[in-house]
Amino acid sequence: MSPAMLRASDRSEAANVLSGLTLGFSADPFMRWLYPEPGDFLNHFPRVMDFFGGRAFDHGGAFRNDDFTAGSLWLPPSIHPDEEQLVACFEQTVAPEKHDALFETFGQMDEFHPDDDCWHLAFIAVDPLRQGKGLGSTLLEACLRRCDEDGRPAYLESTNPANLSLYKRHGFKEMGLIKADQAPPPCFQCFEPPNSD
Repeated sequence: MSPAMLRASDRSEAANVLSGLTLGFSADPFMRWLYPEPGDFLNHFPRVMDFFGGRAFDHGGAFRNDDFTAGSLWLPPSIHPDEEQLVACFEQTVAPEKHDALFETFGQMDEFHPDDDCWHLAFIAVDPLRQGKGLGSTLLEACLRRCDEDGRPAYLESTNPANLSLYKRHGFKEMGLIKADQAPPPCFQCFEPPNSD
């Protein structure tokens, strides 16, 4: 995917972007722990993404490739997830016995949030049929250039340890490890300072 193929998406394309991201998270250990049944995952996870990162569509932070098989949701500085809707969604759709571990995970995430005004990479994913072709790297590079142009750092949470090597190759550094007793596997907070070159 060349930078020319990267497109910004607004709310009118949200369903298509969220569908592509959902496929990309279909094997994510933490998200599938939340929703192990395929039907539940397909029904509820797009709503989770929208409440956590959907404000990207309204603030110029949603990006995708031509066929929606790679996408990302970036929350600009001072734009935050819709926590009230997200918590309500989790309470209604996640098995009650997982609530303590789930909300403990989010509580630990809050402890590691940078104090700086940052770009927050809420979600990035590639359709499994297109993985391994450099789409994720190209998408990440293009969006990080925008962060550098803005002079602001970026941070993310990774719920899949397999993705850490990608983030580290692009300058992210681990800030902390998040592990609730019953939730698999640990989540990682990562931070990327703006490029000073």
